[in-house]
Amino acid sequence: MSGFVEKPEPIEVPGLVHLHTGKVRELYQNEAGDLVMVASDRLSAYDWVLPTEIPDKGRILTQLSLWWFEQLADLAPNHVLSTELPPGAPADWEGRTLICKSLRMVPVECVARGYLTGSGLAEYEQSRTVCGLALPEGLVDGSELPAPIFTPATKAEVGEHDENVSYEEVARQVGADTAAQLRQVTLAVYARARDIARERGIILADTKFEFGFDGEALVLADEVLTPDSSRFWPADAWQPGRAQPSYDKQFVRDWLTSAESGWDRKSEQPPPALPDHIVEATRAKYAEAYELLTGAKWS
Repeated sequence: MSGFVEKPEPIEVPGLVHLHTGKVRELYQNEAGDLVMVASDRLSAYDWVLPTEIPDKGRILTQLSLWWFEQLADLAPNHVLSTELPPGAPADWEGRTLICKSLRMVPVECVARGYLTGSGLAEYEQSRTVCGLALPEGLVDGSELPAPIFTPATKAEVGEHDENVSYEEVARQVGADTAAQLRQVTLAVYARARDIARERGIILADTKFEFGFDGEALVLADEVLTPDSSRFWPADAWQPGRAQPSYDKQFVRDWLTSAESGWDRKSEQPPPALPDHIVEATRAKYAEAYELLTGAKWS
């Protein structure tokens, strides 16, 4: 079992039609046909959306995405139309709501990896490949790859795993031209972001993007280069051969798998509520990532 421990009821707002409740975001449509994306403070781990929220998380993700969209504007247009609050929306939507173009979304998670870890490491240890791409011998957890690679995945429903697929499978699903365009833009955006992060003492190990089409134009959508969609590591603590410290929800994962939580991942029981010290530490990591990357104080 997996999914929502407690699925929230969407807030009703005059003039907005609720379309979807995601792991983190609520999606609405306004009367003009634009999408209204509202980032919640929800957190997912091990395919569960947890019952405990992380204060400020939705605003941090939204504001960090907006900052990155500016840094990447010359490489890829994005879907943001406005950050103004829709009329009648709750005041606490401020800072975590985006009015976006309605796009024809590409059903592929576009993942770029510059370092070996996670599901890529698991495949490498079995076959010396990641998504079918051959890699040299001798790599370990945290190794920098000879060059960044495009390792796409299928999009999963809430409570299910994204599944890594080959480039050839993406080309079969969306066409050779679109697949080539996705790979080129994904690697270009990753390279730009990697260099920006590196200047700020952060390693961008890997990240995932979502794209859609606005007519014939490929447009960057959803969130971008946040701790939820990326692995950020402190450069001064990087040490291949072990799991790296990171700016994300690792505190939560570690606590859930600890004896203190009392939760068995393999059981059908939902995970427990998070204790205050884990919530505070996780919020602090998200805020620290925002501050280091943007150079602005989170408030």
